[in-house]
Amino acid sequence: MDRRAAKDALPGQLSLFDPPSHAAADTGRTRSGLIDLAGRFAEYRLARTRRRTLGIIIDAEGLSIRAPLRMPWREIEAFVRDHERWIVGKLDEWARSPRRRYLLGTDGEALPLFGAPVRLAVREGPGAVRHEAGERLAVYVPEPRRRVLVLAQLAHWLKRRAIEALAPRAAHYAAQLALAPPQVALSSARTQWGVCLAGGRIRLSWRLVHLDPALADYVVAHEVAHMIEMNHSRRFWYRVETLYPGWREARERLELAGASLPIIRGVH
Repeated sequence: MDRRAAKDALPGQLSLFDPPSHAAADTGRTRSGLIDLAGRFAEYRLARTRRRTLGIIIDAEGLSIRAPLRMPWREIEAFVRDHERWIVGKLDEWARSPRRRYLLGTDGEALPLFGAPVRLAVREGPGAVRHEAGERLAVYVPEPRRRVLVLAQLAHWLKRRAIEALAPRAAHYAAQLALAPPQVALSSARTQWGVCLAGGRIRLSWRLVHLDPALADYVVAHEVAHMIEMNHSRRFWYRVETLYPGWREARERLELAGASLPIIRGVH
């Protein structure tokens, strides 16, 4: 623990950060190292930025802390201690979640479709995809051994299904705000589910087709709310609450679900 951390530690308590046997990297506004949470060490990243409040982010990359530039260490540690149980629970939840994998385009391979698992049945024939009875998704290509053809045909079908499912939902939420149906286009973003552009245009990641429709609905409602409030103010979140009352739970579920979605190599 460096001298600054020791000085700012809470009286009568050991510092959460940087136990003596582990040195942390400190580059001024950014810092990384280990943190003692409930008797176990976890990696963390701390960034000091021009913000007014402390924030904690837990995702597939681990624990990140965002703090104001001049906030003392003792206040950061007190904040982390107050949220220690929640942090540990979320880290454990992420540790149990599946990790992303690449789809290979092979027969029998599994992938999610609208939140339910399906298995590929790769067959020879004119290019087409058919969702057959049960959990089977038949992909027809002239040369089944050419996986690039299988993946391209599959991605084309998934994108079509995505726009067919998402555009009506955008119109539905827009109507609740007395707005005209927005123009909806697809993006290939992996980390940004949607964006609302000037003029009421909305772009949504086609990868939403993998998710439970209830989670995709949250993303659509979120972007439709931006058609009125192009910010994340209280007024914006009031609009989201009006459109999608369970948005808080959906947002957390979306983070976990999104981290395990398959990747179709070479598809944009």
